This record gives sequence, structure tokens and C-alpha cells, in this order.
Amino acid sequence: MSTPSIKLSANVNKIATLRNSRGGREPDVREAVAVCVAAGVPGITVHPRADERHIKRSDVHDIAELLQRSPEVEFNIEGDPRPDLLDLVLKIRPTQCTLVPVRPGEVTSQAGWPVDTPVAEIRSIVTSMKKIGVRVSMFVDPVPEAVKWAAAVGGDRVELYTEPYARAFEAGRGDASFRTYSAAAELAHSVGLGVNAGHDLDLTNLVLFRRLPHLEEVSIGHALISHALYVGLERSVKDYLAAVAARV
Repeated sequence: MSTPSIKLSANVNKIATLRNSRGGREPDVREAVAVCVAAGVPGITVHPRADERHIKRSDVHDIAELLQRSPEVEFNIEGDPRPDLLDLVLKIRPTQCTLVPVRPGEVTSQAGWPVDTPVAEIRSIVTSMKKIGVRVSMFVDPVPEAVKWAAAVGGDRVELYTEPYARAFEAGRGDASFRTYSAAAELAHSVGLGVNAGHDLDLTNLVLFRRLPHLEEVSIGHALISHALYVGLERSVKDYLAAVAARV
């Protein structure tokens, strides 16, 4: 199934990672966001972690201020529901907040929310964000129990964790994995949830994944910034916009 209205949200964490490895402001996250917006990206994603090893709180405020000039561009803040992250979301009021579980010592996200996570506490957090107009997406594995849990906590959308699909695609098992994700997307849609996806999607595996039923948004950072090292950031954004629009 083709979904021509899929939105690309460019994750700029890696720009901040490179900056932090040296100190100072270069490369400038604000400039990177401006380039992405000028290239036509409809969304920007950041994941400010507690240790600020890439995106810092100050970056989030800077990007929010910059995007006020481009209200058509959605701002998505990802993170675990720790107090400082929730406070940041309540102050910034982004278009979307994607709640992501964090495992101690992880380099990057490794799984979606455990399905035995207590519903009441998460539902309270979700409700507080929805009251101020923030759309809430829950980062989940592509299994029925996780999708149903996301609906139970009151999420507006799920973000399907796609690293397993990416690894299966590399191993020549992309079609079988895609069917699993399609079933999860169909279930999400049937219970009133929108469908986002992200983690290790790239120009190669998007050729199949962009056909996912009901897919509204993909968040891509590592692959997009890696591609930019060879072709430049503006070209990389345009290449990924073409990929999600089925023009490549």
C-alpha cells in the first residue's frame, strides 16, 4: 500500500554529538535545523537525554525559537518521562512528544515500552501533555500487546521500533518482517492510534517500509546525517524526502 502523505522528521541528535565531541558551537545545531527546514523537511526531532550527551536543554529552546518562524514544521521531542524532560515539554509545547523507555547504559534505544509497564502512571503523564495540546506518541515494539498497551495509556500514536526490521532487511528477510509491522500498523489503526516509525530506517530499506499501511511519519537521524557526510545536509534531506514520497 502506498502512502504518499508520509512525513519525514529529521533527527538532529548526531549534529549535537559531533559538536559535543569537541566543545564549542560547531557544528551549530540551529544552523543544521535551518538547512533542514529550507530543504523542505516537515518535521524536526530531538532526543534530549538526561546526561545531555548530544542534545542539550539549551538546544531544545533554541530549536523551538527557530521553528516559530516556520510554524508548518512539526517539532517532536523524544525521551523517557523523567521530571526534567516532562518539565521541558510542558514549557516548549512541541507538536509531539514521543515517550521512549530508557535502559541503564544504553547507547541508543533498544526496545519499545515493556507491556507490563503500569498503565495508570503513564496515562497520567500522557493526559497532562494532551491537555496542553501536545500530541503523544508511544515508542513500541511491533507486537499486539504493545499496541494495545499504547492505546490503554491514552497515546495518540505509536512509533514502531524498526531496528528489527532493518536487521531483517539486511539479512534478506525484509518481507517477512514487514508483514509483522503491517499487522501492528493495522491493529494500531483499528484502535484509533496513528502510526509513526523510526530507528535504523535508511534509503535502502525505506523502499519497502514506506508501503506500511497507515504510516504517517518516519523519524530518521543516524542514516540521514551519515548520508549528509557524503552529499551535504540539504541534499540528504531531499533524498530522504524523495524516498518517503516513493520518488526513488
